[in-house]
Amino acid sequence: MHEESTEENKEETLLLEEPSFFLHYRKIITNFLFACILVSLVFYLSLWRAPSDFPVHSIVRVESGESLQVTTQKFTALRMIRSPFIFRSLVILLGGEKKVTAGDYLLTIKESPLTLAWRIIEGRLGMEPVKVTVPEGLNVSEISGILSKNLISFDVKTFEALAKEKEGYLFPDTYFFPPTAKPEDVMSRMQENFIEKIKSIQQDIELFGKSEKDVVTMASILEGEARDTESRRIVAGILWRRMSIGMPLQVDATFKYINGKNSFNLTYADLKIESPYNTYVVKGLPPTPINNPGINALLAAVTPIKTDYLYFLTGDDGKMYYAKTFEAHKINKAKYLK
Repeated sequence: MHEESTEENKEETLLLEEPSFFLHYRKIITNFLFACILVSLVFYLSLWRAPSDFPVHSIVRVESGESLQVTTQKFTALRMIRSPFIFRSLVILLGGEKKVTAGDYLLTIKESPLTLAWRIIEGRLGMEPVKVTVPEGLNVSEISGILSKNLISFDVKTFEALAKEKEGYLFPDTYFFPPTAKPEDVMSRMQENFIEKIKSIQQDIELFGKSEKDVVTMASILEGEARDTESRRIVAGILWRRMSIGMPLQVDATFKYINGKNSFNLTYADLKIESPYNTYVVKGLPPTPINNPGINALLAAVTPIKTDYLYFLTGDDGKMYYAKTFEAHKINKAKYLK
């Protein structure tokens, strides 16, 4: 009887101990999983995730002969990486301890330490050419605005200072520039393009009998005064004729170059501005082109259509209207302009 009671007590003790046993191991498993999650999080932050203040849209130079230690310190200081140890380890594991490639590295997006390690080993500078489209008829100031939006840290002031004397000879086109292109290089490329493109109409210019400067200047006016080939050729005929009879050109397009205004917001006071570019006051062509014309306007300047017209205007509907006399011109203004 006593032995049976002892066995029952043992069984009860085991039953009481079993929950404690499972609770103990459940705690171990929970701690293990938590540790795994923590390690994974640390691994993710160190290996994959870039710092929140990663220097996007900047360029980092790795000097020739620069050690991995120096590169790591530089990347850490610039907030490109979180853990110097993790970054160095990645470079070494990828076989790049002695293969850090010198150059200017473009950072366009946030990048992980693994990606950065791979880039400096392989020398992936990220300097792919940038597509920049310069439309016809823009002046130097407008072109510099386009360049500054597409190229990194583009020096607008230097470009405008250098290119001002080349107004008219920066050919409008689609270009592919390095993202860090310098003003001198951009200007040189656009000038070279002008020289190459104008060759196609060089014979027309020679046959027309005007200097290249006069042709480019007239073409720049046509860019501002007319939209299509036929209207440009008719307007060219009118303007060359005005010059031949000693009549002022009286074009509004030059005011954009003088004070930034167009035909729709000019005042009578503007028409009296003392400026060599004011063709209401000064006869003949302006001293320089007022923008950079395309090949269509250049060709129109030397292939004018002769007419009896002396006046023209662009109506509110975008169409061109011509007149032989000033009285007829005033009627067109009343009819087609609000």
